[in-house]
Amino acid sequence: MTATLEQQNEVLNPFEIAVRQFEIAAEHLNLDRGLRKVLANPKRALVVSIPVRMDDGRIEVFEGYRVQHNVARGPAKGGVRYHPAVTLDEVKALASWMTWKCAVVNIPFGGGKGGVICDPSRMSAGEIERMSRRYFSEIIQIVGPEKDIPAPDVNTNPQVMAWFMDTYSMTQGYTALGVVTGKPLAIGGSQGRNEATARGVLFTVTEAMKRLGMTMQRSAVVIQGFGNVGGNSAKLFHEAGCNVIAVSDVYGAIYNANGIDIPKLFEYVARERRVTGFPGAEAIDANALLELPCDVLIPAALENQITLRNVERIQAKIVAEAANGPTTPDADVILRDRGIFSIPDILCNAGGVTVSYFEWVQGLYSFFWDETMVNSQLEKIMVRAFNDVYDTAQRYNVDMRTGAQILAVGRVAEASTTRGLFP
Repeated sequence: MTATLEQQNEVLNPFEIAVRQFEIAAEHLNLDRGLRKVLANPKRALVVSIPVRMDDGRIEVFEGYRVQHNVARGPAKGGVRYHPAVTLDEVKALASWMTWKCAVVNIPFGGGKGGVICDPSRMSAGEIERMSRRYFSEIIQIVGPEKDIPAPDVNTNPQVMAWFMDTYSMTQGYTALGVVTGKPLAIGGSQGRNEATARGVLFTVTEAMKRLGMTMQRSAVVIQGFGNVGGNSAKLFHEAGCNVIAVSDVYGAIYNANGIDIPKLFEYVARERRVTGFPGAEAIDANALLELPCDVLIPAALENQITLRNVERIQAKIVAEAANGPTTPDADVILRDRGIFSIPDILCNAGGVTVSYFEWVQGLYSFFWDETMVNSQLEKIMVRAFNDVYDTAQRYNVDMRTGAQILAVGRVAEASTTRGLFP
């Protein structure tokens, strides 16, 4: 199918999208032009070279980034991703979305993000460890428990966070539990952190269903992605009584109109490392997955998945953005006009950073909570944030994304104005 001129001209650069979303909120808030410039641009962007000795003895040099978007409300907070397609603009966009995400759920962090251009699927565990430690040593002057607290993201995990923490602690001469979050429990991780983002998705979808007169029982759910967020979303929505009818990963997608047996799928993925080939479902085109009729569509992969090329074929009642930036601004307008209820990323997937906040607090005090308390506090914050966003959207007569942006930008603008401009 030939793309239309409008589709060809659609802005897909993630940082341009982030700025465009910010400007919409800034207009509603009538922000001063100077303040807009301050809030639209990152405070700091660091580009580093990461020389690594590979297993075969050769030296490979990777490029890495750490961006701090805004720290008016507290230290920067945000994940580190390892992916071949990482770009500086992508990391800048993710850092800015983290600023707004932290403000939406009203936790005392600003936005940060990091990334390394690499393909970890082609690297050994030793190579990943050496790259991780060198990357962290290169950004060490701008991170720390009071400065910037990294966390896991795409293709990083608790083990990578353990290497980060150890690298930092060795240079400081003491164990610094608060320097990263998403750590293993054995070294100061938090109960409930692994499922936190997915659990936040569940809480926000539950609240949306209440507003729309829907129920969880037997609702059809489609999930793009089967990593930490997508996989845990499948597990939690299945346990909540939903029919998870389709899931996908980097290898392909599977579908069963009557619902996939999620516990058996997890057993299969543990063996085969992919969802494709699962005997309890049929293979479908990965792009077609997004267009299946369903009650809830959960994009839990990468940016720019719902665009002008496919938005007219989206058949979900609710789009719950578990990924960052999965919907372009132009597609957003069409979803809204078609009456599809969207839960924006800076609200929907904020469960992860919220429990990261809990982990940071627990690490600073060396006093740890049980999982019941973590999940209870998470639900309280996510439900409050959903209602704050919904009420803001109603007050300004806008969609949920714009409501979330207005709420977040307003909070950060107030903090920045109150602090003033130095010097």
